[in-house]
Formats: sequence, structure tokens, C-alpha cells
Amino acid sequence: MVMEKAGGAVAGTAGAREVLVIGGNRYFGKRLIERLLKAGDRVTVVNRGSAPPPPGVTHLVADRDDERSLSTALGERTFDVVVDQVCYTPRQAATALRVFTGRTRRYVMTSTVEVYEYEDSIAPVRETDVDPLTVPVDLELPWDDAQFRESHYGEGKRQAEAVFAAAGASGPPYVSVRVAHVLGGDDDFTGRLAHYADRIRAGEPIAVPSPNHPATYIHVEEIADFLFWAAGEDFTGPVNAASHQPLRTEELCGAVAAHVPDGRIVFQEVEVGEVSPFAFRRCYAMDNSRAVRLGFRFGCARRWLGRAVAETLGAPGVRKDG
Repeated sequence: MVMEKAGGAVAGTAGAREVLVIGGNRYFGKRLIERLLKAGDRVTVVNRGSAPPPPGVTHLVADRDDERSLSTALGERTFDVVVDQVCYTPRQAATALRVFTGRTRRYVMTSTVEVYEYEDSIAPVRETDVDPLTVPVDLELPWDDAQFRESHYGEGKRQAEAVFAAAGASGPPYVSVRVAHVLGGDDDFTGRLAHYADRIRAGEPIAVPSPNHPATYIHVEEIADFLFWAAGEDFTGPVNAASHQPLRTEELCGAVAAHVPDGRIVFQEVEVGEVSPFAFRRCYAMDNSRAVRLGFRFGCARRWLGRAVAETLGAPGVRKDG
């Protein structure tokens, strides 16, 4: 399900907007908040209170998995836009629908390229390749179990999108932003580039599948720009967010090696078993043409890759853990 325009309920408002960000205390979430504040929006952040939000925002403490806690924290507040950075399961989506229907003009859910994890397409995948209206939802799976949720990350996002899509006109107009793999920033907490730096420094093998497929990426600043842009538009449905030009593992390792003096890149192809981060058995690079058609201008991944790696790893020879 992809729609270019939504109904009148999502028409933009003049002047400062009331924007709620669920989660968003780190990485591109905090960059999004910076952009919203700079634009003059009135920003409210709701999270469990594990970390304070940036100055200038209203902070509400609630557990988004607890419907009563979330409703109580929100009180009578309404919003022009909700940006949900931490919706990982269909249960969380169902709770959000009950809480925010009638409270917001627009709902932006941060989704993931991993919704395409079952695809294997030489052509870049489009939003219609995973139509949320066709995705079955199982609320009885153990979504509250952290290990299950982590191992079913793509499935959880797929089903969360499906819950919003199935609500149709009875829920808020929604967008699911399918985010490519994010690189860059000195606050990259994933440790994935550090994994490569460690292997290259030690000259240890980097496990890759055979064949090893390229993937799409986006810079941390660019995805913050994209979410800010998407919050102000009126299109609905899934949208892919990825820089132009898929990258191969070899390109990533080459950029990392520039920051590892005397390092050595050694690839080891494996038929079965665990492979390195950013090494992919399936081909599902994303097609970003819908977002381009709607007006967003992406950068080219090869142009910013060196800068992204430098930001995360720091000066040559200096280890930077995730």
C-alpha cells in the first residue's frame, strides 16, 4: 500500500508545530530533535527516563509498552506530528494506535531496510515489494522477550507497519520510513565499523558469505534530514530512505583500512554460519525513487563514506569503540 497524498486531516499547519518524538535520545534521533528545534517547532520527547533529552524540549517519562503509563503521561496533549523512533513490534504499534488516534495529524514510524530480509532481488527493492496490507500479524508471539525481539527485528518492523496499514482511515495518517543501514557520527553505538577495524588491525579474517551482495546505506545526518522532511510532508505509506549507490563490504573495509595503519584486509568466504556485519547473503538494495519523486534529494554514498568512517573511528591509529 503506497499513497502519494493523504486526506485533509494531515494538512500542514502554519507556524510552529507541536511535535512528539518517542525515543530519540541518541544517534539520528537526537539529530532530528536538533532540526525540529532549529525550525522553531515545539518538541516533546517521551521515553522511560534513562537519559535526559536535549535542552529546550518538554520531557515526559513513560513506558511506551504500558498503555496506561503512556496515556497518563500525555494527558490531554495533541500533536501535529508524532515521530516514533522505537516501534519494534506489532503490540507496540497497536498500543500507539489506541493512544494516538485522534491526538495527531500525522504519524511517522521509523522502520528499516530489514523488512526486506526475505527478498532476493537483483533489482533494487521498491516499497511495493513488501506491502504491509499483505503482512500477517501475530500479536501472540513473545514480543516482550528481548532476545526474541532482537532476533526477529525485521519481522517485528514488518508487523508493526502492518498494524498501522490495517487501521486505514480509522487511525492517523502514517508513514513508515524504511531506513537503510546508517553510518557516520562519533556516537555510532553499534560497534560494526569497530569490528572491521579490529579485524584489519590484527590481520584476522573477515567472514563474508559467498556470494556477498552490496547493500544500501545512509549517513546519520542525512537520515535526520529525511525524517525532518517526512514529518512536514503529506504523503503516506512506506518510503525507502537510502543514499544513492549501494556499497560492497570491500568498499567499507577499504575506507576503514585508511584509518588502521599497517592493517591488512583478509576476507574469508563462508558457506554457512555467522558472517560479518554489513555482509549479506541476500540481495535487497533499496530503490529510493519514491522519495526522490516526492522531493527529497539524497547524497551519494561513495562521496560521504570516507567522512563517515573518519567520524566514527577517529584519527588514524586511534581505536573508537561503538
